[in-house]
Amino acid sequence: MNNPYSLVFGKAPSELISRVAQFDEVINAFSSVKPSQQVYMITGIRGSGKTVFMTEIASHLKKNSEWITIELNPERDLMNALAAKLASDNKLAQLFKQSKINLSIFGFGLEVKGEAPIADIDTAVTKMLGSIKKKGKRVLITIDEVVNSKYIKEFAASFQILLRQDLPVYLIMTGLYDNINHLQNEKSLTFLYRAPKIELEPLNIGAIANNYSEKLKISRTQALEMARLTKGYSFAFQVLGYYTWENGGDYQGILTRYRQYLEEYVYEKVWDELSAGDRKILIAMAKIGSDKIADIRNELNMTSNEFNPYRKRLIKKGIIKGSTRGIVSFCLPLFDEYILDTEGL
Repeated sequence: MNNPYSLVFGKAPSELISRVAQFDEVINAFSSVKPSQQVYMITGIRGSGKTVFMTEIASHLKKNSEWITIELNPERDLMNALAAKLASDNKLAQLFKQSKINLSIFGFGLEVKGEAPIADIDTAVTKMLGSIKKKGKRVLITIDEVVNSKYIKEFAASFQILLRQDLPVYLIMTGLYDNINHLQNEKSLTFLYRAPKIELEPLNIGAIANNYSEKLKISRTQALEMARLTKGYSFAFQVLGYYTWENGGDYQGILTRYRQYLEEYVYEKVWDELSAGDRKILIAMAKIGSDKIADIRNELNMTSNEFNPYRKRLIKKGIIKGSTRGIVSFCLPLFDEYILDTEGL
């Protein structure tokens, strides 16, 4: 049997822990007769499972003949790409021809004799979606790792118009907290500001333990020890499972490789992207080894008003958690040790 765990970023692994409540929220909102939401923003730290979560939703809806799923590249002209992908589907192409939608000017190969070609891509997409609506179908668009770029802003503005026209189009975008936040704060894209944002929380420790126990054929006690080593971090769940499988179920012998892989593939990038102020907070947390905010503030000689903006931002980024009053702790496994080694403390 092949290793059921994966070290590949962004690819849906064979073994995954579903986020049942958040999954059901999106599916129920999109599938209702009168949808309560048509846009969701998925955010979380690198390796938190954003792409896998989005892919799981798209795969589920794709099984229903009512749904058409389209994945777009955020680095391209998105409206043109959307039209091209819709037109490349043979069944949809026939539908567009029957609806007398002449797309020949865009090079899609859909020419309708006697009909003037459409010259504007937004108009073309609107007509295509209109014909899809008449057939009782819906279109889900997924875009992974968005940034506040020209292409994304242009697409979002066009998508906003499609929503106002009551077309059956739905959108899921994933991105890091800062990128999603900058995009939502664009003054011309108010609908994105109001769009629900799902911040991916750590995976359920009990569910991870159940998975490890079943797949690795180890005791419940050992599985729980492993699960706690991941802190519910999605990528850590895969990495620890992968190396433990390769080591015949003995996780103790691969902890050095586990830590090294996390550091090289995630933590170095995360650390580089943090501001000097954010790093200062995290260094103090790692150095004193206390999760009490009062102790951390004393170490930094900070007032509560000075500390709180950093705390809130680091929580939003998925680096620390602060669900208990007066307490903050690291979300990422062994990240405190990485910081101490990196800073030579």
